[in-house]
Amino acid sequence: MKKRIVTLLLTLTILGLAAGCGEKKSEEDKKETTKTEQAAEEEFVLTNQEGKVVAADVENLADYITLGEYKNLEVEEKFPKQKITDEDVENSIHYNMLRAVKQVEVTQDRPVKNEDTVNIDYTGYMDGKEFEGGSAKGENLLIGSGQFISGFEDGLIGHKKGEEVTLDLTFPQDYKATEMQGKAVQFKVKINSISEAPELTDEWVAENTQYKTVEEYKKKQKELMQNSADLDYESQINSDLFTLVVNDTKFEKYPEDMLETAKKEVREQLDAMYQAQQGITLDDYIKQQNISEKEEDKALTDQAQKFLQQNLVVQGIFNAEGIELTEEDYNKELEKFAKTSGFPDVKTLETYYTDKNVIKDSVLWNRACEIIRSTATIKEKAAETGDE
Repeated sequence: MKKRIVTLLLTLTILGLAAGCGEKKSEEDKKETTKTEQAAEEEFVLTNQEGKVVAADVENLADYITLGEYKNLEVEEKFPKQKITDEDVENSIHYNMLRAVKQVEVTQDRPVKNEDTVNIDYTGYMDGKEFEGGSAKGENLLIGSGQFISGFEDGLIGHKKGEEVTLDLTFPQDYKATEMQGKAVQFKVKINSISEAPELTDEWVAENTQYKTVEEYKKKQKELMQNSADLDYESQINSDLFTLVVNDTKFEKYPEDMLETAKKEVREQLDAMYQAQQGITLDDYIKQQNISEKEEDKALTDQAQKFLQQNLVVQGIFNAEGIELTEEDYNKELEKFAKTSGFPDVKTLETYYTDKNVIKDSVLWNRACEIIRSTATIKEKAAETGDE
């Protein structure tokens, strides 16, 4: 029973923007969450009745929390700052050239080698009979990617286009489909075509990117990778520091209206996510897992309270510092937040994250983290010894 509740809550980890804002939505993700975000847009209110931008609009915050210590905190790095090298850039570009761009069909008569992409038809047999899920036609497979069970990809190396290959293999003992664990099988594979990554040239860069030369492309990739690495580091430090404040804060109670709104938003986002990823509604999932109404309400309440803890603590820090943000102040913070999160401007940020309530919470969280960080001490990660 506890495991089912945990499973339900784990799905919420992708919903937040505040703890790590560098990851952007795909076009498919944006389409899938449009309905929920449109509803949120209709309910978005930037300022309170006094014209201030607040994280928690309550009359007396002391009725709800006793703010923990937020000054002179100390945390240790979970990982050191990363300096992106030319080798890192080369590896990243090589990875993307193999997976993210159109491959070029090999016309010369040569055998399959590692890092080729082969188009194959295959049929799997167990005890002489075809088994379910073991056959496909016209499937592209990157050799060396580890997509198939051990021995499948290596077994195609050295063979040529048009050849039919027989592979006698064994499914691993920890294979996800338990009925196949440790089973001996045979695959008959036909190699339809062989393709390889295009050569990285100035011509290819000019035709396929917004840059003109390989040198310019690599320089920009290095800049983007460094920005991403820096963002990951800063986000982790800020998250760890903020967690210390939350853990040291005493929560007396939660504003009922805010709690109910948060529960509703959590449920709507979960429902949108399940429909997008699994093609079922949240109600369908709850029914499948036999989660009771009481269990569901507890899971939603717990997660909603965690969201409210963030907003209440942020507001507590603002109150303690005497910070009152006007709409103009907020817009300046929003511009700064967009750039530090890896976006060129606010418009681009809002293209990826159209729920302005999420953006607002994240901007205010980021401002609170700056205050915490200003007096904090960051200890370098201790070197690992190898004796343990």
